[in-house]
Amino acid sequence: MSPSGAAGRALEESIRSLLAARAGTICPSEAARAVAGEDEAAWRPLMPAAREAAGRLADAGEVEVTQRGEVVDVRTARGPVRVRRVSG
Repeated sequence: MSPSGAAGRALEESIRSLLAARAGTICPSEAARAVAGEDEAAWRPLMPAAREAAGRLADAGEVEVTQRGEVVDVRTARGPVRVRRVSG
C-alpha cells in the first residue's frame, strides 16, 4: 500500500488527532502505533510512511517537524524527529 493511500491517510489523521489531544509534540511512532497497534512487528514497518505523512502535513502548513527544537525537512532529517502544531 502506498504511503499516500489508505495507510497514509490514516497516519495523517492519527497525527492530527494526537496533536489535538495534547499540548506539545508527538513522535511519528505514536501515529504508527495508533494505526497499527502496540505490537512492534506491526507498527515498526509503518515508520517510513508515518514520517512521510508528517512531511505531507508540514508541506500543507498544518504541522512543523522538529529535531532538537529546530524545524527540519523530515525528508532529509536523520534520526528522531518530533511533530508539533504550527505556532502562530
